[in-house]
Amino acid sequence: MRKKLLSALLASTMVLSLAACGTTGTTGTTDATPSDNAETQTEAAPADTATAEAPAAEAPAGDLGEVRLLNGKPEINDQMQALAAKYNEETGNTLVVETIGGDTNASDELKKMYQADNMPDIFVIEANQAANWDGMLADLAGEDWTNKTGFELVDANMGTIGFPYTVEATALGYNADLLKAAGVDPASLTTPAAWQAACETLDSKKDELGITAVFGWCAEPTNLGWSSGTHVFGQYLDAGLKADDTTYIDLLNDGGKIDEARMKDFAEFIGMMNKYSDPALLIDGTYDNQVAGFKDGKYVFITQGNWCVTSPDDVSFECGFAPYAFEDGINTIIAGPPSYWVAYGEGNVDGAKAFFNWCAGDSAQNILVNDAGLVSPFDDCQYEAVNPFYKSMNSYITAGNYSGWHTMLKKDGLQNETCNVFADYAKGKLDADGFVSTMAKVIANYYAQ
Repeated sequence: MRKKLLSALLASTMVLSLAACGTTGTTGTTDATPSDNAETQTEAAPADTATAEAPAAEAPAGDLGEVRLLNGKPEINDQMQALAAKYNEETGNTLVVETIGGDTNASDELKKMYQADNMPDIFVIEANQAANWDGMLADLAGEDWTNKTGFELVDANMGTIGFPYTVEATALGYNADLLKAAGVDPASLTTPAAWQAACETLDSKKDELGITAVFGWCAEPTNLGWSSGTHVFGQYLDAGLKADDTTYIDLLNDGGKIDEARMKDFAEFIGMMNKYSDPALLIDGTYDNQVAGFKDGKYVFITQGNWCVTSPDDVSFECGFAPYAFEDGINTIIAGPPSYWVAYGEGNVDGAKAFFNWCAGDSAQNILVNDAGLVSPFDDCQYEAVNPFYKSMNSYITAGNYSGWHTMLKKDGLQNETCNVFADYAKGKLDADGFVSTMAKVIANYYAQ
């Protein structure tokens, strides 16, 4: 099954993608705080680099110095700490994992760390953020792990810069048990009319089902702007398209243009989500509130991806994905690698390379797949994903019903603008037409900067 997933994805020509989540607060030693835009970065003094000469495929025991990794996925912090312990046990080398929480953008933390000359050796970027780090990232070409995957991030100027640590998918996650109890077939949710009928049925049975709302959807821009402005907005760009279809991202990147008819259909679908969401979560919620509500069975649907539930122990029900079918016939989820780990060029590059090669091996993949619930991007990984969304995710991918992560190719920072349009719509300050016109204006103005 895992091989089918990987072969299907490898056949795609889509550009690789997305960070699932970033946040405020940290676990570990990081004390960074949000900073100004990347354009205000000042030159940082080079960090100490390791001097040991090491074969690319193996990390010699304990002689590569400490490597700091900034983890942007708080939901797998414990597993990342276990990964660091295993790395030290097997190689004698030290990996320090610093985790940022779940309610702000990881890139904001990185900007502050850069300005403070406190850069980690390994950190996470999205594909469209590579240009922000031009000349500052190590070229990983020729490393052993690159022979085990087709998912590495390659930049025209900097070479092979991104190590893929998982494959992810996003759509409307659902609680299959609740849908079954309400008599709603998730396979039927491929038209706006079917979605509307399902929402009416589920809403009428809230007491019977014991749910708070149909949707666990949060449009609060400060804590979850990264989600609405990237993942949800990404559905406008890609839902229903083949993985290599760049129609709407190309239009967007041509001076900030949108297809107003498609955006109107999208707006009406989001309006339906607003109507059938938990008002408290919608306006003033957090990522933790959203995920906890879904796991507790309070919400039938959640606007996240397979990263929000990583272990079978997290839920007592079957999980699945349904498409954002804001036009008739939309039957795809967005799937592909998320953000990438990169090595800071002025950091411990040898140590980072050694860790990447080890991370592509059996011990690390065992932890990342079986414990962290990730889907491996490596061809020779022998472990089947345990993620509760994997079965549904794999069914879409093997059928060819998946779209690309092209939201990661929009102008960096756009999500910080579009998320406020989602928030105003959720608060009732805009109707569907107002959502379209405001979105068009905000996007055009941002691209004009």
